[in-house]
Amino acid sequence: MANKKPITVGWFEIPTADMERAIRFYETVFDCKLDRNAMGNFDMAWFAWDEEMKGAGGSLVHHETYTPSQDGTLVYFSSEDTDTELNRVEEAGGKILQKKTEITPDIGYMALF
Repeated sequence: MANKKPITVGWFEIPTADMERAIRFYETVFDCKLDRNAMGNFDMAWFAWDEEMKGAGGSLVHHETYTPSQDGTLVYFSSEDTDTELNRVEEAGGKILQKKTEITPDIGYMALF
């Protein structure tokens, strides 16, 4: 019988080909500061997180073996108001792929950019 223990995300990494551009983009969209770190041959920029809060921490990452792709896993960031971040996407050089869409009244909204 399969283990009934919940499976949660412990960490995520978003591959990037241009770390400077990616840092500017995410810092603009989320109005935050990423913490850039070198870990061996990996150039990383960590998103701030609080282990007491719901959700997982993660990082932008640049490495010769990582390739950014629109065909990979989607990462969903939590937000108080999706419109706030969506209003910054194009200014930051991004493109909105799916406008703000209600998931359910009790869950809230999502968008893709």
